[in-house]
Amino acid sequence: MTVVQTSTADRLTGLRQWQREAFDEYFRREPRDFLAVATPGAGKTTFALTLAAELLARHAVRSITIVCPTEHLKKQWAEAAARFGIAIDPDFKNAQGALGRQFTGAAVTYAQVAAHPMLHRNRTEARRTLVIFDEVHHAGDALSWGDAAREAFDPAARRLSLTGTPFRSDVNPIPFVDYVQDHDGVRRCSWDYSYGYAPALADGVVRPVIFMAYSGEMRWRTRAGDELAARLGEPLTTDALAQAWRAALDPKGDWIKKVLAAADRRLSEVRNASPDAGGLVIASDHETARAYARILRKITGQGATVVLSDDPTASKKISRFAESEDRWMVAVRMVSEGVDVPRLMVGVYATSTSTALFFAQAIGRFVRTRRRGEVASVFLPSVPTLLEYAGEMERERDHALDRPLKEGEEPEQDMVDEARKKRDTPDAGEELPFETMEASAEFDRALYDGTEFGGGAPGSPEEEDFLGLPGLLEPEQVAQLLRKRKTEQRAAERRAPAEPAEAPAHERTAELRKELNTLVGAWHHRTGSPHGMIHSQLRRACGGPPIAQASAEEIQRRIDKIRAWATGGK
Repeated sequence: MTVVQTSTADRLTGLRQWQREAFDEYFRREPRDFLAVATPGAGKTTFALTLAAELLARHAVRSITIVCPTEHLKKQWAEAAARFGIAIDPDFKNAQGALGRQFTGAAVTYAQVAAHPMLHRNRTEARRTLVIFDEVHHAGDALSWGDAAREAFDPAARRLSLTGTPFRSDVNPIPFVDYVQDHDGVRRCSWDYSYGYAPALADGVVRPVIFMAYSGEMRWRTRAGDELAARLGEPLTTDALAQAWRAALDPKGDWIKKVLAAADRRLSEVRNASPDAGGLVIASDHETARAYARILRKITGQGATVVLSDDPTASKKISRFAESEDRWMVAVRMVSEGVDVPRLMVGVYATSTSTALFFAQAIGRFVRTRRRGEVASVFLPSVPTLLEYAGEMERERDHALDRPLKEGEEPEQDMVDEARKKRDTPDAGEELPFETMEASAEFDRALYDGTEFGGGAPGSPEEEDFLGLPGLLEPEQVAQLLRKRKTEQRAAERRAPAEPAEAPAHERTAELRKELNTLVGAWHHRTGSPHGMIHSQLRRACGGPPIAQASAEEIQRRIDKIRAWATGGK
């Protein structure tokens, strides 16, 4: 049913505080360009359509163009606009030229605009138009996209830019966004209104997220026939980390099978409080997505909805899953931003994509709350980059220009180009240059509110504690439970009787490695230094080989050293 609101008071009824504040800020100045930054799940669509309805009622504009990253989002915007009495055509094609008279505007994609910018410029010039840029950072994905957006919408009467992730991994400028130079000479994105994850969490607008990180032993055979091994979660070279990470995600290994099983156990616990709660696995390519779906069928006895990037029925599949009570959906990585399913409460990050922007967009699929107390859980590999992103969930970030890319940082455009490919199988550059021989999983740690909590082997009491957390908890209740568990664990360790006999050398070494990695993680959160740098500093201070080759005594010296640092010693 279409709901037509007839007055400003009607339109403002039911808005969240941040939406009303942003609305008031806009109409205090009525600027031509306005950038609103709000965390995923905060309600950017409702804010934008409330503002659009008001501008139409005031006759400030007569037409609306909504520019989206994906085809699926076009339909979501059109359905949402209908509830405001605004008729948006989500099926507008460039070949049409003109919009049907029954529509107030059209929803188009950034790629569609780039294909024929002059057509959209002519449409914009023909009537006073409000252009809404959904996830405006995508307008900087390519020079052609940015140039096309400028050319097409420079004549617009008003432009409203929306984003939940105002930062990019590259330095491409975002059209119609102002940049302010800081004291270091770096130009940073300047927004008109911002509502971040931390205040949204405090307001109960989004869910808290618990990250469950899994490490494990990986072993593989190279094309040359050499057998190599590494432990995911320990300091590794860039190449070794990439290979160990991909071995973990290999559906033929045990790592992903055990992690999916743990995620499904967590989903069962969540469904005790929210019976329709669903899970999403984010995969890297079509072949792997289908393999993950087969694994989930063995685990659950139920089929999983598989959403592939080039499937013309993808939008319908997502909508059907959103309205059902099915347990799992598996999606190729590029579809994650178009997935708007509020019942998603458990996720598995099963892709090797490692940019901050993609990670934030992926986690945004799980934070959309329906009622207070819902808790999201995301399972991921113990990869330093991902753990750093997870620990920084509540930190504000912005988009900076004029800065060099960090070593190993992937330009955003490279990631976008890869994501747009059909991706039936891993691309040539992504094929595993080895055969996976072993990929075991071990619960490494949980992360919540920037704090790490220790883990244990699969099925250990520590893992079961985290998997069994109630599905309905306020953010502070989550923190209290985790802190209590940490205190009880330490007390139990102090009460434990001495071992009657010394543990085998390999077991003692493994325990010391885990203890050192936990201390390094804590020191990272205290100082901001990367994990690898801390390990290097410890090696310089204490001597000895890398941790993977270090003896128990050498690791113990490093443990003693970092504990001394923590207490002010040297």
